Amino acid sequence: MINTALARHSARVAVRNAASLLTVLAATPAFAQAAATPAKIDGADTAWMISATSLVLLMSIPGLALFYSGMVRKKNVLATMAQTLAAVALGSILWMAIGYSLTFTGDGPVIGTLDRLFLQGLEMNSISPLAKTIPESVFMLYQMTFAVITVALVAGSVADRMRFSAYLWFGAGWLLLVYVPVAHWIWGGGFLATAGVLDFAGGAVVHLNAGIGGLVACIMIGSRRGYGTDNLAPYDLSLAVIGTGLLWVGWFGFNGGSALGANGRAGFAILATHLAACAGVLTWMLLEWWDRGKPSVLGMISGAVAGLGTITPASGFVLPWHGIVIGIAAGTVCYWACTKLKTLCRYDDSLDVFGVHGFGGATGMILAGVFAVAAVGETSGLIEGNGQQVLTQLYGVGVTLAWSGVATFVLLKVIGFFLPLRVREEDERVGLDVALHGESLQ
Repeated sequence: MINTALARHSARVAVRNAASLLTVLAATPAFAQAAATPAKIDGADTAWMISATSLVLLMSIPGLALFYSGMVRKKNVLATMAQTLAAVALGSILWMAIGYSLTFTGDGPVIGTLDRLFLQGLEMNSISPLAKTIPESVFMLYQMTFAVITVALVAGSVADRMRFSAYLWFGAGWLLLVYVPVAHWIWGGGFLATAGVLDFAGGAVVHLNAGIGGLVACIMIGSRRGYGTDNLAPYDLSLAVIGTGLLWVGWFGFNGGSALGANGRAGFAILATHLAACAGVLTWMLLEWWDRGKPSVLGMISGAVAGLGTITPASGFVLPWHGIVIGIAAGTVCYWACTKLKTLCRYDDSLDVFGVHGFGGATGMILAGVFAVAAVGETSGLIEGNGQQVLTQLYGVGVTLAWSGVATFVLLKVIGFFLPLRVREEDERVGLDVALHGESLQ
């Protein structure tokens, strides 16, 4: 009986001690966070992220390929498509080999580590610290689609005149030297993330980055032959309209997928994205109607992409109706950049990458700091009394602009030292389809 009583007493003491230990642990931030967000693969989140990955890949091929090729001349349609296809193929291999590791492993302020070089150590059920409810393989693939479309976007600024071989070298170098560092700074735990810069789905990482890179590239390579005098009208805007539709739908995965799960934040992001695109279409259409007398199809699809790009950094931090306001701002600012500023400065950005994506990305970054709602993204913006967030966003814009501009310039200078960046004048006259690829549309 005595032994039994002692055993019961010991058991009660052990239970009390265990309970006390759990209480202490639960009070610590690390334990509380781990308990709140357990690293466990969720089937619904995984299914949504696989779908979102497919949608973002659809944005490049065939979305961007059709969008861009429909706005160049007939003799350059296939060459323009080839640039997008090459960006996807080459960029995907480089992302798997080294880009993902440098972007999303480690917590260095400037660059990641080589822990996932060639995906070493990646197992079937590995989970990334940044996406704890989906397999790391899905997270890696999702981020891959962002990297490749950003490289493909830059090509629009130099359409009709850049050598394909030079573009391959440029695309590879730009992915690793420009995109990867900026993505790490903002999304991979780098110094811009530490500073509190908000960029939900790529306002700086994708759009501003590509816009500045495209501007530098088009100025360094020079204007198209006949720019300002010849008729450089698009060959087939119907292709561009189809491409716009694919981009629009794909953007639901682009912005909605950045919530990294099937949840309410993804729903808010998608809704704000759609409303911003609609507002961008109507704003650009009305401005062009008032300014030039007729609303063009080219202007309407440009307004859609402007709205989509501008809402991107804010989509997961704002309320849905904010998407309308941001879309109106996008249509206004990007219309001015593509018509007034471009004419004033006389640079030949063939497909207005800087005007739409550069200005749109910067505008969206700033407006994210204005409209951010703590109840949506856990960060308040100017309207909720946090004016400092606007300054933080400007800091992120400035750093991205400076790095993308300088690194793109240096990269093109190095490539140009070894091979010509631009096709010969005769090849440009004949068309890049025949001159570079030995093919043509009949």
